[in-house]
Amino acid sequence: MDNRGEEDRPDPFAGYRQDGFFDEMVGEDGAIRPHYQRLAGRLREFSRSELAERQRMADKFFRNQGVTFTVYNDQEGTERIFPFDLVPRIIPAREWRRIEAGLIQRITALNLFLHDIYHDQYILKDGKLPREAIEGARHFRREFTGFRVHGNIYIHVCGTDIVRDDRGNYLVLEDNARCPSGVSYVLENRLTLKRVLPGLFGDYHVRSVEQYPEMLLYLLRHISPKPDPVIALLTPGIHNSAYYEHSFLAREMGVEIVEGRDLVVQNNQVYMRTTRGLRMVDVLYRRIDDDFIDPLVFRPESVLGVPGLVGAYRAGNLSLANAVGTGLADDKAIYPFVPRIIRYYLDQDPLLPNVETRVAADKRSLTYILEHLSELVVKEVDGAGGYGMLIGPHASKKELGEFRDRIRADPRHYIAQPLLSLSRHACLLEEGMEGRHIDLRPYILYGKTISVLPGGLTRVALRKGSVVVNSSQGGGSKDTWVLED
Repeated sequence: MDNRGEEDRPDPFAGYRQDGFFDEMVGEDGAIRPHYQRLAGRLREFSRSELAERQRMADKFFRNQGVTFTVYNDQEGTERIFPFDLVPRIIPAREWRRIEAGLIQRITALNLFLHDIYHDQYILKDGKLPREAIEGARHFRREFTGFRVHGNIYIHVCGTDIVRDDRGNYLVLEDNARCPSGVSYVLENRLTLKRVLPGLFGDYHVRSVEQYPEMLLYLLRHISPKPDPVIALLTPGIHNSAYYEHSFLAREMGVEIVEGRDLVVQNNQVYMRTTRGLRMVDVLYRRIDDDFIDPLVFRPESVLGVPGLVGAYRAGNLSLANAVGTGLADDKAIYPFVPRIIRYYLDQDPLLPNVETRVAADKRSLTYILEHLSELVVKEVDGAGGYGMLIGPHASKKELGEFRDRIRADPRHYIAQPLLSLSRHACLLEEGMEGRHIDLRPYILYGKTISVLPGGLTRVALRKGSVVVNSSQGGGSKDTWVLED
């Protein structure tokens, strides 16, 4: 570094406050945790203006690369650059092994659960799960009872959201088993940090994430109904909030990206239109929910899907990732039963516990929820993106009243959880280094084997005091480092 005095490089962690929360980087005694000390030392070598300049470089790189997301109903414009914080999250190898094992256990049990529900339903016959929990689920597809999917695998790609509580315990917040998004930001975050702060990596052995597109392509080839398959990624189109990711993954895998209008079904075979005529498609990595993939079977008004696609799927001429009907596994009213599902199918205790959850469909729980609404976080069972959610301690009397009426009118549609003291992490903000709440979304791939991408997407609630990490609600992300042994 240069010869400037210490006054030009004030300690960015001086005055850093934990405010009673578990902090990933700073211990209760105010000292930097051991696995962060070399990183903190590197950051202390920069002046505040130098770090600010590196942040501007990262923002410019994201802008030039088109790393964006779409905000619906936004008066300021729909396309936004995905906010990125320069300070990486570090997960030691020992901690990661526990997380990885818990995720593999969870996706294994959920796939066994889905196969059972769509076939013999032993878990219902044995009284381990209330039948109404299944039959009342919006994404339970009765039409596919008895349908056999390739390898009995339903969830090929899963993004499971994990948080840490005020004691540092890892908890599963929810499973995303339909069309989990965000993995493209994992790869772009790593690339960006290597460009703007390459020296940070010199003192650490960080596990790679760049292999994800190759892992995904290998999975898609594995589930094909025939050798040497033609694979395509099915997107709703450019106005979808995750379209950047759709195009990114298709490009990285070297496969075509298609919309419903690009596909046609003839004799139970799916073809895509090309400049050289029709070309048969064997596997679709679909980023469209069940409701919209085939207007002949699900929503007749859908213009996103392909008439006849489900017929080709039923005939065994097409494989879909994820399989039709996986939405049942990420219904938030099924989520509280996942520990029971793990014990039933695997005869094991969950390695990653759930957050305490009450289902409003249960009469006793409904009474509790209505009486303690101002203390709870209430979510729609099929909600996403931070929408349709009430944070009771931060809600107005009017909001509480409106939600109370909604819950009474449709209890099956809501769950409630305590307001968690989510762990925090140091973030580089205009005011300096401050703690912000975070979560983690690792990505699990289930094909010939089960693989977990080392790390995942660390999302950050950048607004001061906020616990909502979704990008649509003011959140951003960090690079996530999993250390080698």
